Amino acid sequence: MVAHAEIRVVHRGGSKINFREPVITNDSRFLLCASGESVKVYSSSSEECVHDLQGHTDLVSGIVRNPSNHLQVYSCSVDGTVRLWDFTDGILIKTFIIGYPIYSIYVSENHGGVVFVVVPMANDKSSELFQLVAVHLPRSGDQEVEARELSAVLCDVSPSGAASFGRGGEYIAAAKGLQLEVFFFKKQKSYRFFLKSGNKKGAKNAFTCVSCHPKEDCIATGHEDGKIRLWRNFNQKKEYTYSTLHWHHGAVNTLQFTPEGTNLLSGGIESVLVQWRYTQENQKDFLPRLGGAITHIAVSPDGSLFCTSHSDNKITIIQSCVKVSAIIQGLVKGEGVRTDLMIDPRSKALVLNGKPGHLQFYSLHRDKLLYNLDIVQQEYIHEEGLDQFEVVKAAFDTRGDWLATVEERTQKGSELEINLKLWAYNEQTQSFVLNTTVTAPHEDQITAMCFSPSPETTMLVTISFDGHFKAWLLADHSDTKAEGASWSCDFVGGYHLLKPGCCCFSADGSLLAVGFQEVVTVWSPSWELLTTLSQPPGAIRDLCFGRLSCSKYLLGTSTKNQLCCWNLLTCSLEWSTPVDVSLLQADPLSENMAAFCSQSGCSDLFVFKPGESRPLYSQRALCTGKVQHAVFAPRDQMLESCEEHAQWLNRSQLYFLTQHMDLMTFSTKTEEDRLLASSKRLMVDDSVAVTPFYLLLGKHRQQQQEALTNPMAERIQLPQGSIAIKELLYTPAHVLPSASFLCSMFVRSLLISSSAAREEKEPVEEEMESEEEDSEGEAELRDARQDLGGSATWGPGEELGAPALTKAQERELRRVKHFDHSWLSSLLEC
Repeated sequence: MVAHAEIRVVHRGGSKINFREPVITNDSRFLLCASGESVKVYSSSSEECVHDLQGHTDLVSGIVRNPSNHLQVYSCSVDGTVRLWDFTDGILIKTFIIGYPIYSIYVSENHGGVVFVVVPMANDKSSELFQLVAVHLPRSGDQEVEARELSAVLCDVSPSGAASFGRGGEYIAAAKGLQLEVFFFKKQKSYRFFLKSGNKKGAKNAFTCVSCHPKEDCIATGHEDGKIRLWRNFNQKKEYTYSTLHWHHGAVNTLQFTPEGTNLLSGGIESVLVQWRYTQENQKDFLPRLGGAITHIAVSPDGSLFCTSHSDNKITIIQSCVKVSAIIQGLVKGEGVRTDLMIDPRSKALVLNGKPGHLQFYSLHRDKLLYNLDIVQQEYIHEEGLDQFEVVKAAFDTRGDWLATVEERTQKGSELEINLKLWAYNEQTQSFVLNTTVTAPHEDQITAMCFSPSPETTMLVTISFDGHFKAWLLADHSDTKAEGASWSCDFVGGYHLLKPGCCCFSADGSLLAVGFQEVVTVWSPSWELLTTLSQPPGAIRDLCFGRLSCSKYLLGTSTKNQLCCWNLLTCSLEWSTPVDVSLLQADPLSENMAAFCSQSGCSDLFVFKPGESRPLYSQRALCTGKVQHAVFAPRDQMLESCEEHAQWLNRSQLYFLTQHMDLMTFSTKTEEDRLLASSKRLMVDDSVAVTPFYLLLGKHRQQQQEALTNPMAERIQLPQGSIAIKELLYTPAHVLPSASFLCSMFVRSLLISSSAAREEKEPVEEEMESEEEDSEGEAELRDARQDLGGSATWGPGEELGAPALTKAQERELRRVKHFDHSWLSSLLEC
């Protein structure tokens, strides 16, 4: 098969940032969160990503602060390693190899050099039983160290992080199912407490989360029925007590005590942050309307900053439960993607449906959400079983001037409600504005739609299960930007009462192909049926025209596991192959096509040109499950010097969504090396702040470092006043003289003396003297000899007897002659 050793499938943007509880640094300046295979460091004030800590080879499953160094964090991963990072500089300090998949990590100040991790009881990712073990981190100078000293603490714990240390590390509590287990380190003994599955009607006592009071013996647990229990006197198994708090109507997803233990924070599906007074349990404060359901709560060590993770892949930063100060929004994927993956022609952003009733525009290059576009324009009610409008289809025209969306709502006992909306791009607001709404554009569900790429007309085609396809035309194409421009239905077509399933325009917009079950129909711009194409039995599932040199081909996939290619010039089947293609995607910038095929529960990828028999690239077992959504995104800069098997990645980058809603892409080794090298350069440059002191001393230190690393290089002499600069910078301010006195001295220290500059220039001038200057000097010497001897010529005997001058002596004589001797004459006159 085609070689593909240089190409890897990687996470590149759009990863989950709400997978585990985030971490706030001691100074509250940064927020760290797990994001796929990396750890992202965000600024808590600007919301920008400062560093992307890359090094893990599998999903990052937890982050904790290093208790012994407030500038470092530990991260754990399913790859079986614990890594120590300096998050301020983005540097990997050390890697501890555990050898088992890790799903959570905890640390305590009372246990120095030890981390507590959750690993499977059997060394297998598919294991359903997990245990909490203590890992003693060895002290070694090597960057990679094997940590094999493990001791079991708790058995049968939850892998999702339902554990917490109490009283600074005297005990640890873990909850799972209907069981709460507390382990005391001094006694080396654990106590287990059980709840009944439901002693009242509708009660759900299963544990969901746990948090321990930092200074008192109190454990707070959350439950599925929305109750919070505060456990006390649990060091005696038979004399324990608990009190109950209740406000949440759904499950309590997370609990967190403040550092001093004065307040307890809770969150759930209501999207409300509740702050309970620890000593006055009846008093509570609320911060409502935070967005999606709250999944995690984190508090800064000084208690000045809170942050909440939400189910819509968002992190909200809150100032002391008073107001929202920043929002870090990731790619919203929800339970499924109803629309296809699209690329906005203007912003080059990835577009898909995000939170209910919206389209999200996500920058793949910056890994940041640009904005959300409200399509439904109705308030979404978070209640199960309630039928609401959902965005199911969307499409852009080739210039990005128009956006078409379809929203649906299905109610029991009533007909399907469908709205077709067309949005015009507004240059002033840099967003889309609703232009036309078509209520009930079809009598049944809309299955596909696409814009015509023709520059001569602005047209949208929609197809439906009602057996028709409709062409919607812009009424006033000459003035598309005007407010009066609107859309209307121009043509309604069908074929023998068959239901259409897919449609596609050719690259120039001269042909429209519509698949009616087992028949492919080809239409002209004047809505004349040009031809019909048949294929082996099976309904047409997808259609795609070839591009550029392969524009004469039309490709289609069928439900009977067939990939067919027709030649439009001969109207005949060019070739077909038996393969189950779940998705067929064309690269808009080249002739390449990508086909995702399903086989044995996995997806394979084939990249090919319709006119060639051999694929350009193939990869087996790309991911588990079927790939239903993919898109080619154009690159900002075209790749060069790629290998032959990777040239299909030169102009565009292929993104696809897996069954588990992970956004993946393909990357070459040369591209990764270039990105790593650039990140290292940026990391070194950003490690020193650009301050006035850095501008004064930074270049001098850099030159000194270069001189040490390269002793053969020519050393540049520092200014003579560098001592004065150091004295000015390092002398305490209260003993320095006034600024007016130091100003002139400071400026003079930055200047290079004229004598030093002249000494540097003189050797260069001596080497560049021409032969004409030498002859001129010899002529001057002959004139001087004529004046001394009184004759125009030298006799032979006199010429032989005169001492000869070397060139160095002649240069010295010329230099002495050019000196100003006027001071001597004035002295003689006196």
